Amino acid sequence: MKIAVLGTGTVGPTIAAALSALGHDVVIGTRDPQATLARTEPGATGGAPFSEWHAAHGGIGVGTFADAGAGADVVVNATNGAGSLAALTAAGAENLAGKVLMDIANPLDFSRGFPPSLNPVNTDSLGEQIQRAFPEARVVKTLNTMTASVMVDPASVAGGDHSVFISGNDAAAKETVAGLLKDFGHRDIIDLGDITTARGAEMILPIWLRVWGALGTGAFNFKVAR
Repeated sequence: MKIAVLGTGTVGPTIAAALSALGHDVVIGTRDPQATLARTEPGATGGAPFSEWHAAHGGIGVGTFADAGAGADVVVNATNGAGSLAALTAAGAENLAGKVLMDIANPLDFSRGFPPSLNPVNTDSLGEQIQRAFPEARVVKTLNTMTASVMVDPASVAGGDHSVFISGNDAAAKETVAGLLKDFGHRDIIDLGDITTARGAEMILPIWLRVWGALGTGAFNFKVAR
């Protein structure tokens, strides 16, 4: 498939590299491709500078949000949650219409410092906001409950015996996303229901952050035992 991954932080390049390794035609979307390709500073979590990462993944294209979205069959929103709606607007509603939009972002609010809170929360979710803003897109919320390395290589943590959630209104879109999750190695895929259930998935983040603080690592995940 042709897949656009929007976002150049830690998550976007991790997802893009994994999808490319699986044989997909991948393009990373960013606001300013030239500025992104010129980055030489380490990533926010200490990863390689984007220019260095891209040199090692030359088969992955880099374009504007709009260019990446226009040529894609599937669009992955891996942007900062606070900027997701703006990034998707830049991608263009016409470029998202009818396409599976895999939303893996979280609406983290750092206005009161760390750890962040969520905005929206309880009665709304980022997944729902995206679906309302782009009604012709087929939004599926997933992967937001784990760190990037676990998203693409769940077997590296607890032998892969942990859970991943999906939420969305379109059954066929969820099937497409579930297929990608299985290709990453996920085995326990739990369909929570329609896009309103993304509220629950996003509200896992506060406890995820506390577990990360207690363990000193993001290399863990949750398992729904039943």
